[in-house]
Amino acid sequence: MHDQGNEPFVVRANGEIDLDTATSLRRALAAALGSHREVVLDLSEVTFMDCAGLGALVWARNHADRCGARLVLRGAGRCVVRLLKLTGLHRRLAVEPEVARARRALGRRENRGDSSMGGVPGGGPGAR
Repeated sequence: MHDQGNEPFVVRANGEIDLDTATSLRRALAAALGSHREVVLDLSEVTFMDCAGLGALVWARNHADRCGARLVLRGAGRCVVRLLKLTGLHRRLAVEPEVARARRALGRRENRGDSSMGGVPGGGPGAR
């Protein structure tokens, strides 16, 4: 079930997204994509990502497609962008380097009532 609001829902990740943390990120994205038409994954505070993190992103994109939702990655740093380009995933995932461009990609303003995944490396529930 999707909300009817015009604002994208923001999920924030931080630290390392790896084998130990990718499951938390996947859970947070599943919840957001299941209840919102548009989800922005803020990667601006991610310092490392491995293949488990990439797997979580691909899973989230496929889940968004199944749910009729849209997923946009924003604020990805050099290490994440490099990984996406090396694997060719930059062509499959909507990647926006900054807030303003992510907003334009979605055609709407950002929701200030966002979901923060602060406090848990790679993401997870919790207030920031």
